[in-house]
Amino acid sequence: MRRREISGHLIFILLMSSLFLLNIPLLNDHLEGLLTDIRFRMRNLIYPPEVPEDIVIVAVDEESLKRYGRWPWPRQLQARLLEEVLRTGPRAVGIDIIYGEPESPLSDRRLGEVLSHYRDRAVLALGCEVQQGKTFRGTVPEVLSKSTVKMVKEYSLLRAPDAYRCLLPPEDILDSLIFGHVYSMPDRDGKRRWEYLYIRYGEELIPSFSLQVARVASGEPPDSIRVTGGWGVEVAGRFIPTDPYGRLLINYIGKEGTFPYIPAHRVLEGEVPLEALKGKVVLIGVTALTLYDMVITPFSANMPGVEKNATVVSNILSGGLMKEAPRLFNVIFIILSGLTGMIIRPTGARRTLLTLLGISTTVLTVNLFAFCVLNWRLNLLYPMGTVILQGGGMIVYRYLLEERRQRQIRRIFSRYVSPKIVQRLIESPDAVKLGGVRQEVTVLFSDLKGFTTLSEKLSPEEVVSLLNEYFKEMSEVIFHHDGTLDKFVGDEIMAFWGAPIIQPEHPEMAVRCAIDMIKRLKLLQKRFHTEGKPKLEAGIGINTGEVVVGNIGSEDKKMDYTVIGDHVNLASRIQDLTRRYQSDILLSEFTYNRLSKEFLTKLTEMAEVTEVGMVKVRGRDNPINLYSIRIP
Repeated sequence: MRRREISGHLIFILLMSSLFLLNIPLLNDHLEGLLTDIRFRMRNLIYPPEVPEDIVIVAVDEESLKRYGRWPWPRQLQARLLEEVLRTGPRAVGIDIIYGEPESPLSDRRLGEVLSHYRDRAVLALGCEVQQGKTFRGTVPEVLSKSTVKMVKEYSLLRAPDAYRCLLPPEDILDSLIFGHVYSMPDRDGKRRWEYLYIRYGEELIPSFSLQVARVASGEPPDSIRVTGGWGVEVAGRFIPTDPYGRLLINYIGKEGTFPYIPAHRVLEGEVPLEALKGKVVLIGVTALTLYDMVITPFSANMPGVEKNATVVSNILSGGLMKEAPRLFNVIFIILSGLTGMIIRPTGARRTLLTLLGISTTVLTVNLFAFCVLNWRLNLLYPMGTVILQGGGMIVYRYLLEERRQRQIRRIFSRYVSPKIVQRLIESPDAVKLGGVRQEVTVLFSDLKGFTTLSEKLSPEEVVSLLNEYFKEMSEVIFHHDGTLDKFVGDEIMAFWGAPIIQPEHPEMAVRCAIDMIKRLKLLQKRFHTEGKPKLEAGIGINTGEVVVGNIGSEDKKMDYTVIGDHVNLASRIQDLTRRYQSDILLSEFTYNRLSKEFLTKLTEMAEVTEVGMVKVRGRDNPINLYSIRIP
């Protein structure tokens, strides 16, 4: 091998080792995260883990809602459910329900009385809000301080998220038991791969809900949790290594339904024998799909959040922790993979591909052994990337770049925008930034009013048929107005204007589209009436502002072109207010102020436009001015 070839191989090895040590989030978190998902699935095929039998989920499922009414249930009913569970003698009970607001003094007092009798065995979920740049500077309430970490080493190395607000329960419940936070941040692709074992609240550290449940199940006192900044957490004589942010990589056992489930209605109706819960760790939570307490995991797109928490409890209690391999081991593995890849020679495509396949298989086998047997997550992205680069993958990529980019644009955007927009993107591919940019757009949220109640009266087939017909009509309107159809969430539609191509008049385009959506819905109502179908009514919220827009996901699995940011959340909050103000369409002041005088003149001729006034919107400190549009 010539000296120049050796130098090239060494450059690849040095490059990949440097990238690993630089810890670039897009690569180390996102791409390596996707490879982790693949390894989880492969592990469950070749070396499936055991399902713990001592952890049970009491689920408020669809059948329970059908029997006892929509959620949230009255707290006296919830108190009865908790009492039935606790009287069976479980080792620990985690209540994955947030009581952020009072219901009534009687109901809250009843719930608090039940919990106070079992305060040594029960842990309550605590909702905490985290936003970059915002911190809590007050004094942590004494009742919450009982739940915080008392022993902290290397405090200066802590890089955990700062909560600026915690949703404490009413006073009658507050003094009843121990709390654990349920703050969770998904990765870039929306999957929950990490558990924050603690977060900061002022000068205190609040353990996670799962960590507290595991502690109670181990019979340890509240002050037994010890945190070492940048290193890990110790509880029940077991050390749990974490990353610098206090995160544990969740070792998922399988898809939803892996843990034993007991419907809440069976507990309430006395159908559950005592031995089913006695001495076990019980988590109580909501699992009904219509309540949207779901998370995306490596195995599932709709795992109930309570089962994610049960998984973390199992990881801690069983010792089945997925550990990050030491950085030195990762660097050695990258170097060894690169040195092995140096045997690849450009002696024909077939031989090169066979050699590359053999080396890649060896790298993957070693990595899977560490993952499945040792519970070590050894980095796979950079060793495999080194081998592929050395095999000439980048040459093939460059050769196919232009054609591949066109296919990518067509594949990604054909679901979101009209064919006319797709063709413009293909003709000018530089117009779209897939990696994520800050850009001003106008966001539209549309939601059916009262559809949750309506869906309870219909069969699942009727619900799906009704939604499909409604979404088809609304999608046509959005595409007609050159909008980007972002997603359907339940009965909600999200669309935006201003990306992926520049649309200077995006606020007006969004308002025109919203008006036509309401008009199309009125026509649909007439047809549904003649067909004997229920009447659908929608409310639309529109907001304009700067957001992060880009393509999020994996090129070979799933990618979503979407917008994220505060102004997206504001549009959703505004849509929620259409019910309160009996409005077809609500505009924020940021959208209304961008409308031209000519457009406003035409708007007032075709619809009733009124100024609602300054409104306090949930999630924002300052009120904003809203404008209502009603279509005759």
